Amino acid sequence: MQILDSKDYKNAVALLKKMAYHYYVLDDPIASDWQYDELYHKVKRYELTSNEIDPTSPTQRVGDTPLPEFEKSSHLNRMWSLDDVFDETELKEWLQRIYKVYPNASFVCSPKFDGLSLNLIYNNGILQSAITRGNGLEGELVTQNARTIFSIPIDIPYQDHIEIRGEIVIAKDDFQLLNSARLEENLPLFANPRNAAAGSLRQLDPKITAKRPLKFMVWGVGHCSLQSNSFYEILKHIETFGFIPMPFFKYCTSQDEILQAYTSLKDIRDSYPIALDGMVVMLDEITSQLSLGWTIKSPRFACAYKFPAVEKISKIIDVSFQVGRTGVITPVASLDPIEIEGAIISRASLHNFSEIAKKDIRLYDKVVVVRSGDVIPRIIKPLESQRDGSQEKIQSPTICPVCGEKLLVEEILVKCQNLNCEARVKESIIHFASKKAINIDGLGDKIVYELFDKGLIKGILDLYNLQEEQLLELDGWKEKRARNLILSIKSTRGIELWRLINALGIEHIGEGASKKLAKQFGLDVFSLSLEEITQIDGFGAEMAKSLCEFNHANKDLITKILKILQPRVPVSNAKKDSVFLEKNIVITGTLSLPREHFVGLIENLGGKVSSSVGKNTHYVLCGENAGSKLHKAQTLGIQILDEETFNKLVAKAQ
Repeated sequence: MQILDSKDYKNAVALLKKMAYHYYVLDDPIASDWQYDELYHKVKRYELTSNEIDPTSPTQRVGDTPLPEFEKSSHLNRMWSLDDVFDETELKEWLQRIYKVYPNASFVCSPKFDGLSLNLIYNNGILQSAITRGNGLEGELVTQNARTIFSIPIDIPYQDHIEIRGEIVIAKDDFQLLNSARLEENLPLFANPRNAAAGSLRQLDPKITAKRPLKFMVWGVGHCSLQSNSFYEILKHIETFGFIPMPFFKYCTSQDEILQAYTSLKDIRDSYPIALDGMVVMLDEITSQLSLGWTIKSPRFACAYKFPAVEKISKIIDVSFQVGRTGVITPVASLDPIEIEGAIISRASLHNFSEIAKKDIRLYDKVVVVRSGDVIPRIIKPLESQRDGSQEKIQSPTICPVCGEKLLVEEILVKCQNLNCEARVKESIIHFASKKAINIDGLGDKIVYELFDKGLIKGILDLYNLQEEQLLELDGWKEKRARNLILSIKSTRGIELWRLINALGIEHIGEGASKKLAKQFGLDVFSLSLEEITQIDGFGAEMAKSLCEFNHANKDLITKILKILQPRVPVSNAKKDSVFLEKNIVITGTLSLPREHFVGLIENLGGKVSSSVGKNTHYVLCGENAGSKLHKAQTLGIQILDEETFNKLVAKAQ
């Protein structure tokens, strides 16, 4: 790897910032991920071996050490809430109050994003602080977290003190992916994109914020010395500082233009990738704004023209149980049909059975229904005051409504464990073939759907009966592509046992648990009793119940797949006097090879890799840029291993 000098370093930082700006702000990449990563690591290596670190370098966005709590910080100028108007009549009345004082007034219209308001304070061109709205006078200081968001510039081409205000948001698609990942990890789901954005920004550990796909959308300015009397011109100028260009930002000179802007924004509301809940109407002239002033809580020169209400009242007439592609059972209410924003709604999600119990939603209840861009609207609450005695408790099913197998029933999660259940077969095959599972190269989501829809596969076992001739009959398939897929499937015979366990998609049994089960029990893992499983270190009652019920529901499938794959049972290479035998080891920092390499070495030599440092930790393998784990290990007096020392111990233990 080429070593940078000081001049090269400055140029590399500038290029990295340009690459990031085009990728995160303009959504128009000018470099591949590989090119960015290569340059990023060159810069990082230079910073580690020299005393020169540009505070605006992208390497400084990774997040600092966790905070014990958020401090309070004051805004330079107060952040105000906007008064709402809910229909055209109210808007016209508000406009007439402006026109009465300023007959030739012009306005600026912009989307009202549904997120968390944030105030950025810059001085001498550098981001000094980031503060949530709070009570308008002061909010929570979240600067460390804000620095991890690439659409927030660390430096801007403006030297005076300035407050730039906007909304922290998360796109709808990113929100769905985030919740899907949390569901897989059995974590609480975010209720909506706004909740996800707010929760992500307000993390005490900035590294968590850094992993969330947050965006900052500018909508205003506080303290500012830019020489312009036009709010529109000021924000367009701020946009050139490196922020995301403001969408649907309209300069309007009449009431009709404002109404037209609102109609256009409302029409794209559901299809727009970020959640919107209205349009902000702002008097453009700054001097006129100051003249009109503020009420106790809001400016007189701006308002939020909200979108039409999306909440309606209906009655639950039935409840069905929908089996998702991962086997999760979602209760869905059938409703007396109602109209919401032009759509006839007759079904609504009840989310999960814990939510039903918490809100005490019952069959035949009258309920409040909300549509927030989802395919299936949600039920917010029942109207308990309108119950007439006919209502019935909604009972959680115990048998899958599709395949008839017994369900895994927990407080929140109800799931069909049967991989042959038609409702979840496609997703099961996709997971089975994925990189961390069986790893069938070339068998992605689209190909699985194609093979399933054409009737070539109906389950995991069918993959091993596929013939090259069958694939060649499909549109777009050539000999090389078909042959490669068949060879990739055949190459999975003899894979490691832990990969097969992980590939089966057993609830609560991920990669780490799969490795532990394979190592400790071998092929007996598929016939363990509940008691045997709960005796495994780190395995709780839910994991044990899930594994037992899975083995029972899929007994025939497991027998057949074992016969086909004949997986390798792990044999430990650890000597009895291995320094790692039965030792708990934590890995932290950046090492010369991927983390998986070191995990494999440790486990193969009889050690166990843990995610957190505690009193039972024996060693901490420490790379570059180690953070709080290193500090905690030093505090507890735990032995620290650098990579060179670790490799010497490995060589001795083998």
